[in-house]
Amino acid sequence: MTLSTTPLHDLSLTALAAALRQRDISATEAAQHFLARAHRHADLGAYVALNEAATLAQAAAAEVRLAAGTAGTLEGVPLAHKDIFVTRDFATTAGSRMLVGYLSPFDATVVTRLAAAGAVTLGKLNCDEFAMGSANENSAVAPVGFDAPAPVRNPWNCDHVPGGSSGGSAVAVAARLVPGATGTDTGGSIRQPASFCGITGIKPTYGRVSRYGMVAFASSLDQAGPMARSAEDCALLLSTLCGPDPDRDSTSLDMPAEDFSRALNDRLDGLRIGVPKEFFGDGLASDVRAAVDAALSEYEKLGARLVPISLPRTELSIPVYYIIAPAEASSNLSRFDGVKFGHRAQNFTDLEDMYKKTRAEGFGPEVKRRIMTGTYVLSHGYYDAYYLQAQKIRRMIADDFQQAFKDCDLIAGPVAPTVARKLGESGSDPLADYLADIYTLPASLAGLPGMSLPAGFGADGLPVGLQLIGNYFSEARLLGVAHRFQQATDFHLRAPSGI
Repeated sequence: MTLSTTPLHDLSLTALAAALRQRDISATEAAQHFLARAHRHADLGAYVALNEAATLAQAAAAEVRLAAGTAGTLEGVPLAHKDIFVTRDFATTAGSRMLVGYLSPFDATVVTRLAAAGAVTLGKLNCDEFAMGSANENSAVAPVGFDAPAPVRNPWNCDHVPGGSSGGSAVAVAARLVPGATGTDTGGSIRQPASFCGITGIKPTYGRVSRYGMVAFASSLDQAGPMARSAEDCALLLSTLCGPDPDRDSTSLDMPAEDFSRALNDRLDGLRIGVPKEFFGDGLASDVRAAVDAALSEYEKLGARLVPISLPRTELSIPVYYIIAPAEASSNLSRFDGVKFGHRAQNFTDLEDMYKKTRAEGFGPEVKRRIMTGTYVLSHGYYDAYYLQAQKIRRMIADDFQQAFKDCDLIAGPVAPTVARKLGESGSDPLADYLADIYTLPASLAGLPGMSLPAGFGADGLPVGLQLIGNYFSEARLLGVAHRFQQATDFHLRAPSGI
């Protein structure tokens, strides 16, 4: 493909960055093109906030730096942010009525670092309320072009969910509304929507990307990461995002930024890929298994060796996660009380009544459910029985991975048991979505890096992702292994029809 014959939205993020540096196109032209696409495909519900004046001003500033020869690695590249990161020029809601209309006086570190590299912010992307959900059906905010809250729709089939909680980010990338986006992963919220929408996404090792300015859900689990079409694009973004932030995030690791593209072309000869038997049990749909098996066979052709392994506490990851995450959420969300910022009830009799009514009105059903669960497991008499025991098992899950890595270099398997379900299919049964997180939760609880890459298609022509999990700080290797697969296949190049 050449630039003269290829629409801007069909260029990869890496190719678009190169075209901007070579001044084959202008930053303003790129920004206008993607803003137009955001409006044209507003029916997908991906965007919740646009500020075209701010976007075009950023693009104009990028053009000055490009002309002066002082361009950053992402100069002029349009990106969009999950609406869990605070931004100065765009409203931040975290998908909640509690924060509708909130304008932050500062930028999240993720936003700051991408802007310092020259990226242009297109807008904010829809997400489940406070990042709590697996389908992006829990947002309480009206998307751009809508008068009321609406679920994000999977561009491969608009009757299906995109996954969550970073569903808006996944849809925007898959539908070519933006070449790359930020997401967050607490229990799989980058990997699962990336799988459902046929794109690439990576959750780095916990602490590699600053959480400053990320509206907190579960502080010991939340981690930001990039979502794009390919491993090559994600490597470019992650190289900008990573790095210590000790003055603003005490959980950020004291590790310098690095070039995550350095291993993209490493050969796979002799690579040991662990295949956990627990990821291929009766709960895995046959169409997903077929696609994952085919992807693993492709790796064998590329020189890798498959090694059977066991992660014996995989099933325990669900109850452990749904004790720890709600417990931390109940603490983090206690700040939303109507006093200093956010929604406040209009009619109340005293301070306690204001607290009650504000939180009853501001939080949605899923958030309330998790706050109540978290408050219960932290309460006197139940802390030792639930929360403390969950933390002990969490340590055991991390130990299981370290035992497995004695026999393999990385671990591969499915991201989710099925392809994307239909909108509303879970109905009033939240456990159905909770159980679908079984393959992503273990790596999150252990703080390990993990990613999803397009690996084929399943029922109804919906995408299937392959999950790769590495040991701590092995992001470069994961991206390189993913890139070699993408050089041999074209799943990451395919786009939904009509887009």
